[in-house]
Amino acid sequence: MNSDKIVDCKGLFCPMPVVGLNKAIKEIEMGQILEVLATDPASVPDFRAWTMRTGNELLESKEEKGVYKFFIRKTK
Repeated sequence: MNSDKIVDCKGLFCPMPVVGLNKAIKEIEMGQILEVLATDPASVPDFRAWTMRTGNELLESKEEKGVYKFFIRKTK
């Protein structure tokens, strides 16, 4: 999946990946896709909850070699 912006939150622990996500989503345009990289397993439920709460769309969430990748479309 192609993204318009990538945010590297690897090595950060809760709540910092969500803080990085929150900041970065404000820097992209409506409809664009943000890719967030994280290593904290807590980011999986945190990002799901964040997208449900904010109304933005979690397009994909996957784990590759200990790195969680999230693709989020800005819809709000």
